[in-house]
Amino acid sequence: MSDSSNISVGDCTEPRTALTEAEVEALVRGICFKTGPPRTVGVEVEWLVHEVRSPQLPVSPERLEAAYAALRTVPLSSPLTVEPGGQLELSSPPAASLMECVGTVSADLAAVRTALAEHGLAISGNGTDPWRTPRRFLHEPRYDAMEACLDRTGPAGRAMMCTSASVQVCLDAGYEEPGPLGHGRRWWLSHTLGAVLVAAFANSPLLGGDPTGWRSTRQLLWTEIGAGRAGGPALDGDPRTAWARHVLDAPVMCVRRDSGPWEVPERLTFREWTRAGVPTREDLDYHITTLFPPVRPRGHLELRMIDAQPGDDGWIVPLAVTTALFDDPEAAETAYRTVKPLAERARPLPAPHNPLWIDAARYGLTDPELHEVAVTCFDTALRALPRLGATDGVMDAVKDYHHRYVLQGRTPADDQLDRLRGTDTRAYGKDLRP
Repeated sequence: MSDSSNISVGDCTEPRTALTEAEVEALVRGICFKTGPPRTVGVEVEWLVHEVRSPQLPVSPERLEAAYAALRTVPLSSPLTVEPGGQLELSSPPAASLMECVGTVSADLAAVRTALAEHGLAISGNGTDPWRTPRRFLHEPRYDAMEACLDRTGPAGRAMMCTSASVQVCLDAGYEEPGPLGHGRRWWLSHTLGAVLVAAFANSPLLGGDPTGWRSTRQLLWTEIGAGRAGGPALDGDPRTAWARHVLDAPVMCVRRDSGPWEVPERLTFREWTRAGVPTREDLDYHITTLFPPVRPRGHLELRMIDAQPGDDGWIVPLAVTTALFDDPEAAETAYRTVKPLAERARPLPAPHNPLWIDAARYGLTDPELHEVAVTCFDTALRALPRLGATDGVMDAVKDYHHRYVLQGRTPADDQLDRLRGTDTRAYGKDLRP
């Protein structure tokens, strides 16, 4: 879910004075897109935690707490956080290259797995928990308020909080100027190519043990939470202006208090709250952490639409493919031309509530147009990855995924469904640590 409290849009401490509407817009415009040459890459990987011997059984809160206490003593390069349902997340530091990112996170994951194994626990990559119903592990005012707020739109919020996991690729916003690596192009591409990534890496066909009829149930959950909380802005204008407007018009999730339960207002936008002369810079910073669009601008671009992947190192494939299609200029131009026809299907609503994204989540690569585009994008990424310094191991993993899934019009979701039906005899997952 990656709503983690370590997210911040400003590191300085501001005086606790109320902001005007113009000040909010200026602040958001100034912090959301830090432009310049694309030089760094990062990844946030979320994992479900389960029993080694019986993954379908719930893990008691006491065992989780003991395991997490042990994990806090393990030296890691990546910050480790715990999600509301007990999922683990590693957030890599910004890396100067794809392979630096892969190396850092692979080493951290190896240490995490070793520590958890001593407690009889393991981690798995599934977009939604295929076995268990939502149960909250963290009981804090933030998550109490979040649950109360999201319950107003139905059960999707609790499922998202407690039973979902993802691979989130973080890329620099790009140049200020136009072109394949310009921030305007990358913002548009992240929302249009994003639907292809949803389809190609769909891995959440089950919820609570039952098929949902969607290849990416995780994406369905985000859609059901609502456009104000989990939607993106319109793409028909300047990205900074569009995002600032979206932040102002989004509903306030909660009003923090020093003690006691946090207030959960109904139908109060941040713009209305600002016009009442109440929120401060700290309130704005916090408000932005409660918005979960498929692409979140945090100075860099955080692509949030990819389901967690199977295998110890399955997360490396979407990281490598996405980085290649954005950061290699030739690949970025090809990706742009390839996905451009999909824009017609994306109208009239912003992602993920438009027909393109809904079809990607429901049908995966069985959708003929998404299948065709995905094949071209993977071919393009494979040509670009050597230029980004990808090792043979990473290249082989992307090739394997391309041949096993993309060319066949399949995704890991189909493997889950085959196993449920008793028709899958294949195994997936290679050791790709450098």
